[in-house]
Amino acid sequence: MSDPDASDDSASTSGDPAPASDPPESVTAALVEAARESDLGLVVGTLLAVYAAATLLTFTDGLNSVVGLLETLTFLGLVYALTALALNLQWGYTGLFNIGVAGFMAVGVYTMGMVVRSPDPAFGPPGLGLPLPVGVLAGMGMAALLGALAALPALRLKADYLAIVTLGLSEIIRLSLQSSAFDTFLRETIGAGTGGGRGMGMPDNPVRGLFLVDGQAGNPTALGDLVFGVFGTDGLGIAHTILIGWGYIAVLAGFLIGFYLLLERLGRSPFGRTMKAIREDELVANSLGKDVNLVKIKVFVIGCALMGLAGILWFGSQGNVSPTPQFRPLLTFYVFIAVIIGGSGSNTGSVLGGIVFAAVLFEGPRRVGGAVRGLIDAETPASFADAVASLDPVMFLAYATDNVAPLQFVFLGLVLVFIIHRRPEGILGDRIETAAAVDLSERPAGGESDE
Repeated sequence: MSDPDASDDSASTSGDPAPASDPPESVTAALVEAARESDLGLVVGTLLAVYAAATLLTFTDGLNSVVGLLETLTFLGLVYALTALALNLQWGYTGLFNIGVAGFMAVGVYTMGMVVRSPDPAFGPPGLGLPLPVGVLAGMGMAALLGALAALPALRLKADYLAIVTLGLSEIIRLSLQSSAFDTFLRETIGAGTGGGRGMGMPDNPVRGLFLVDGQAGNPTALGDLVFGVFGTDGLGIAHTILIGWGYIAVLAGFLIGFYLLLERLGRSPFGRTMKAIREDELVANSLGKDVNLVKIKVFVIGCALMGLAGILWFGSQGNVSPTPQFRPLLTFYVFIAVIIGGSGSNTGSVLGGIVFAAVLFEGPRRVGGAVRGLIDAETPASFADAVASLDPVMFLAYATDNVAPLQFVFLGLVLVFIIHRRPEGILGDRIETAAAVDLSERPAGGESDE
């Protein structure tokens, strides 16, 4: 017998015209959805949105201003993403509340500087005069060693108590680096110092040597000739310092990819599943025979080593480091905001959080405030009370744009309140990795139906 349903289907298939192709709106929606589900698409799309907004903000100031702002935003986004990934390993994967991020970054960059600086410098504290790779490894090793020491209280303390201990350790590190007595002790003991409160000059950025012979301006290498000829003053007119900065950004992007792949591989390994089990319920993980204390020590060592490397890549390229303005607890607070925005427990979320925080919350308000202030033809009120009492929105806007720095903290607070209230899991927190090795939501093949 023939199946009437099948004949109906065949008739409709043969008689009906072919369905029309999807409208452009559907294709666009599909592409947007595919980009949203792709980690790389999310990161690239976020960067393109940041670049578009920055270009609109500065395109009237010339090409150098646009490219320079894009360089600044990209650099800040990458370094915050690097540090957020390191913190996500400890907090997002294992649930260890480390508020000493700034201290471990300081240890990394200061150790690198002490190892690499000349034993007889023209100015500043002496160093050991060893090659840069040795200094980088030494910085990571010292940060890892202090991470192991910080893990000792982590074996007995949890949550807020561990946070207080790590915050105290970070402040001990900062105040020690600021102390002239500690600087003198190191000079007399190992022949290298920290510079105390005056800070320490960093070695020349090796990326600069790729573009300039011996790092000297006006003496380009073959690569420098090519890049400067196409994009520099003889080409598009972009300043050479900006082009060299983009070269260093390429190096940072390589390290960010390495960080990401390492943590992804680590998170999917048996060790990573143990970390996430500790985060979910430490007592259950311990009862299953896992060495919880050893895992905590390893996580602190790995995470703090990565924080030390992030400090080297970030502040080691700035020419000079000083403990007080650069390594205050505020830096740790910023990194936590980046992780919260992206979503704790998601590596892609940490990258997105670093980019969004750097562009929208850290650098954005100051840039937008300066641009808006240039359009306002009004005097700035002497105080906030005067701005409110004037009942003039233009006067209030003039005051706000001239005082972006203090108002930025108010803005950060409002954003945090909004995130915690509306989306506490962050941008990608809904994609947090579980402790299971398989997706428990999938029904096994041949399973019974719910009916």
